[in-house]
Amino acid sequence: MTVLPVLPVVAETSRTGIMQIDAPYLLFLGDATDQLAAKTADGIARWRADKVLGQFRLPGCRADLGLREVTLEEAAAAGARSLVVGVANRGGIIPPAWVESLSRALSLGLDLAAGLHQRLADLPELAVQAERLGRRLFDVRQPDRSFQVGTGVVRSGRRCLTIGTDCSVGKMFTALAIEKELKARGWKADFRATGQTGILIAGSGVSVDAVIADFISGAAEWLAPANGEDHWDVIEGQGSLSHPSYAGVSLGLLHGAQAQALVLCTEPGRPHMRGLPGRPLPSLGDCIAMNEACARLTCPTARVIGIAANTAAMDGPQARRWLDETAAEFGMPAVDPLRDGAAPLVERMLP
Repeated sequence: MTVLPVLPVVAETSRTGIMQIDAPYLLFLGDATDQLAAKTADGIARWRADKVLGQFRLPGCRADLGLREVTLEEAAAAGARSLVVGVANRGGIIPPAWVESLSRALSLGLDLAAGLHQRLADLPELAVQAERLGRRLFDVRQPDRSFQVGTGVVRSGRRCLTIGTDCSVGKMFTALAIEKELKARGWKADFRATGQTGILIAGSGVSVDAVIADFISGAAEWLAPANGEDHWDVIEGQGSLSHPSYAGVSLGLLHGAQAQALVLCTEPGRPHMRGLPGRPLPSLGDCIAMNEACARLTCPTARVIGIAANTAAMDGPQARRWLDETAAEFGMPAVDPLRDGAAPLVERMLP
């Protein structure tokens, strides 16, 4: 058996009471079909690496975060406190093939946390076992409160929202990078999580795609309330106005965020919209025009201030050329936050 270092126990406490998940975490990648499907685990590993013990994968898993491979038994022996489901699959379901591993984690003394639409607590075999063993089940995608409908009433403070040409193009990563850069420059700033991965990273937030449609904009208003002019709320975007499956949640978030600054996120070279073979991505120009027009319903000064691209599929020179050409074409910064950081974006945001 591999001998792993025992990490300290850390309790994550949310502003909204959504969760108090104990670290260290073992990240469960299940049988993820590709790297993007493991974006929840990837986000936690990148931004909360100090709380992660390793990854646990099932046979056939096509995602690999490059973390230490750890069995459930090894993780329990090393002091892991929670098995975090790090997969965001289509439909947000818990496949039957996962249940045995989730049940075994409970029997070894780990709590379970997931951000899927299907709740851990709704699986009788897990719910009964967790109650019997005194283990906890965290379904972080489920809001812990109700919301009012949005009003569009102008509120004080500064807000930035990341938007996208498609799903899974780096909206959360970009928002976190912007928050980090703002704080480095001495500004008050808060990352406002709107999806399960962001909530697991930030410790609080609202998964807006689990909010009833009429209340999405109201949830965004609550999440990023009126604030001082020296404070930025950096709001994680969801979906895309251009995606037939998820445009509804994107629009509600856009209206409720009432953001003065929008950052358009994209992945150059993606062959089609996520999950929709045969449907190409829209042009950057069309996305900018569409998002600005919709955002100005509640924030007349809203504008796209920069472009954030995931250029992981490009080599360095190719990425640099695409970013430089795009910046010249649209007259605004175009950066890969992972390669370049978010400084050029933040410079365009600041007064």
